[in-house]
Amino acid sequence: MNQPSPSITPEQALDLAQNAVSEKQLSESAFENLKRWVTEPQYASYQPALLQLIEDKAFDDLDTFFWEVIPFGTGGRRGLMSELGSATINERTIAESAHGLAAYYKKFSGQETGKAAIAHDSRINSSKFARIAASVLAAHGLTVYFFKTSRSTPELSFAVRQLGCDVGAMITASHNPPSDNGFKAYWSTGGQVLPPHDQGIIDEVYQATEIPVVDFDTAVEQGTIQLIDEDVAGEYRKCVAEHSHSSARELKGLFTPLHGVGETSVFQVLQHVGFKGIERFEPQCEQNGNFPNVPDQLPNPERDEVYQPAIEQASQTGAEIILASDPDADRLGVCVKNDAGEFVHLTGNQVGALLADYVLRKQKENGSLTPEHYVVETIVTTPLIAAITRSAGARIINNLLVGFKYIAETMDAEGPDKFVFGTEESLGYLAGTYCRDKDAAIGALWACELAAELKSEGKTLLNHLDELYVEHGFHLEGQVSKTCKGSQGNEQIRQLMKAFRSTPPQKMGQLTFTLVRDYADLEIRSLPENTTAETFSKPKGNVLMFEARAEGSPLTVQLGVRPSGTEPKIKFYYFAQAEVSEAGQLAETKASALATIEEFKQSLMDWIDQTLQTS
Repeated sequence: MNQPSPSITPEQALDLAQNAVSEKQLSESAFENLKRWVTEPQYASYQPALLQLIEDKAFDDLDTFFWEVIPFGTGGRRGLMSELGSATINERTIAESAHGLAAYYKKFSGQETGKAAIAHDSRINSSKFARIAASVLAAHGLTVYFFKTSRSTPELSFAVRQLGCDVGAMITASHNPPSDNGFKAYWSTGGQVLPPHDQGIIDEVYQATEIPVVDFDTAVEQGTIQLIDEDVAGEYRKCVAEHSHSSARELKGLFTPLHGVGETSVFQVLQHVGFKGIERFEPQCEQNGNFPNVPDQLPNPERDEVYQPAIEQASQTGAEIILASDPDADRLGVCVKNDAGEFVHLTGNQVGALLADYVLRKQKENGSLTPEHYVVETIVTTPLIAAITRSAGARIINNLLVGFKYIAETMDAEGPDKFVFGTEESLGYLAGTYCRDKDAAIGALWACELAAELKSEGKTLLNHLDELYVEHGFHLEGQVSKTCKGSQGNEQIRQLMKAFRSTPPQKMGQLTFTLVRDYADLEIRSLPENTTAETFSKPKGNVLMFEARAEGSPLTVQLGVRPSGTEPKIKFYYFAQAEVSEAGQLAETKASALATIEEFKQSLMDWIDQTLQTS
């Protein structure tokens, strides 16, 4: 960076910063982190720029850069890129992340050597950050297997397992905007780090002073960094393809990687198994971290808007399905045509239910399904999957906190040989034992096989979803969220969680709340009294799950509330259920549920705004 020439000393700068705290221009947490960067020798190269920012009284920027030390959330460390700051992704925080991972691994294992795998997606600076991480891990004495080209997150998870690595790292910010990047840390299982490892790594990050580093190219010459690419990726694709359950391949569709790496995994797997009618949506195929041809440059396949460009082409070419993977290709979104010929965006819950039903039916048909086999989902994923699983005669494990790492942990704890399928509502799907993270490729393979089979019967995915509703009850799920950025936003999230916990709403729209399951306090409280009715033992996390009933209706509703672990948001998940006695009642049940939920959502957002105004 260009070095400014500030006219103030570090002592004077800290006095100014302390005054800014007193005047509420800078948060206490930002001041504490900023003080370290201003005074400690490992941050010397950043200090001139910091002193200049303080002299210029750029306290809004400084608060953004320093209000926290990025923690390991549900998807690793992720955030805004900036040249400096403890709360942002930059060369120093990436190096600290790699150092923390290596230092903790060596302390935990008692070993001075080991093996690591590193991959990166196509985001801005991902390649540079990956080289930094590799150089730090190699300096710590680990042999590093480094993907030469941009790859998907599940390919990194696969590589950790395939190459017998002790740790791994993926440089990505998943579906975040172009301004962001991140560092996902993996353990020897191929799954993301879990407690207590995550806190142990962060402790090492915070204690980092001078970080060892080697020259990347020199390390490659010496063999401490070994380049990998198609040799490993090809094996990964074979493993995905081995989970095919059908020979049906007559399907016409479009696939978009949303300017990410999905062509290397999702599209190549589909081509490998013979889905020749699935074509690439070329305007969004270029790997480009600015996501120029994605509406609003927000490449999240949960958003309806991202499909509009592909829908325009699909409507002209007669495509029946549209598939979209996020930039690191661990999530998959699906759009299909309804009976009127219009494209409908399926939710992650709907796709998860369809895929769970598909694989359970296939295993039942070939006689391989036993009562010991199990499906795994998180507590904010649709109850329809549990109903489908129990009906098939398999086990459902559905008491997991949000984060696919908990599904991976359950696979290893319960035994991967009986694992059928794992899913979460945010478009995450996994089968098999080849990796321990969600994978858009396996989701695409099964979605296309199921769609092709249904097509041969004159049906669509939507038709089959209705059949599941008639059999197991109508299920309507969705999510709304409120974005709360920086230290002020963090305080807003804290206030909202406190309000939902201590003075919860009694009624929203037509819904009356009857109880809340508090995963932080591990207790169930009856409402409106908010008094403890019973306790439970796990899982423990900052999540609230409310139950409600609609007046004069058979509809039951749940509301999940949790702070996001990857974005500056508080998220609200709703789940509505109603029995359907016959197919002819389904349309009426759907309409009634939709109307109730729309009124509920508006009431929810009004309550949130009012709570923040009075806090």
